[in-house]
Amino acid sequence: MGIDENGMGPRLGPLVVTAVLTRVDRERGGDRIVTTKPRGALATRIGDSKKLVAFDNNTLGESWARAIVGHSLPARAPRAPTELLSAIALDPDATLREPCPSHHLDLCWGDEGEAWGATDANVAACTKDLARLAAKGVEVLGVRVAIVCTKKLNAAVSQGLSRFDVDLHTMERLTLAAREQAGADVHALCGKVGGFDFYGDRFGPLSGRLFTVLEEGRARSTYQLPGVGRLSFLRDADDSHLLVGLASLVGKWVRDHLMRRVVRFHRERTGLALPEASGYHDTVTTRFIDATKLLRKKHRIETQCFERTSIAKTLRSEV
Repeated sequence: MGIDENGMGPRLGPLVVTAVLTRVDRERGGDRIVTTKPRGALATRIGDSKKLVAFDNNTLGESWARAIVGHSLPARAPRAPTELLSAIALDPDATLREPCPSHHLDLCWGDEGEAWGATDANVAACTKDLARLAAKGVEVLGVRVAIVCTKKLNAAVSQGLSRFDVDLHTMERLTLAAREQAGADVHALCGKVGGFDFYGDRFGPLSGRLFTVLEEGRARSTYQLPGVGRLSFLRDADDSHLLVGLASLVGKWVRDHLMRRVVRFHRERTGLALPEASGYHDTVTTRFIDATKLLRKKHRIETQCFERTSIAKTLRSEV
């Protein structure tokens, strides 16, 4: 399986961690394919999402998500983006919405007027890629996305956990879910979390389990856990490992789609032509935050639901 995160460092929007689970046939070279950089035409459709797509055009990630769901769950072919999110989300809808204040639930979950960005031809191209991968010994079994909203990220910070900790722990959750789905030990190929070299002491859901350190270094840190499998944390994995790049693309679509809901919520209530903010540390996002300040006060939008804080800010506040 390949696991990657999207949205580690922004000011607004969720952290999204995505896992793509496959079954590989070593005799046909499937294990080599998933652990190397995509080649040929496939390299134009799988790779580091930061290089292949932009915030204003992320239909490639949507195409892959729709193709994978259509391939692995043909009876659940989604008819709209919100159905696609429900089909691939690690947590059920009720769990995702549980922390939300009732008076602005649609800040993150309002889906009125949403439509597909990708065409049927885009999805068909990715579906053909899945068939080609299967012929070469790589059967894609599914994709799962863990969504950690701004409020949950801020709650973790108040407990002394960094975003890197939350990212790591979410990767662990996805690994355990894949282990249950597969019914056998898995090998999780994960993008490096925060540039860490040593992960064992930072485990969350996997803490308390026996593990063996196979390797720890700048390029790779690998751990073997009985009853779970192997976790490898790899530097620049989204650019060098096919499965991690695929997870990165799907995750980027999910995060950008959820961020657009935040922008749409404020546009509908102000009537202003607010910028399509990505949520990152850029001038457009700063303008968006400043332009919506009065609206958020009027509608009692909880700050903890809107903008992220950091451990450093929390500590300064406590001092």
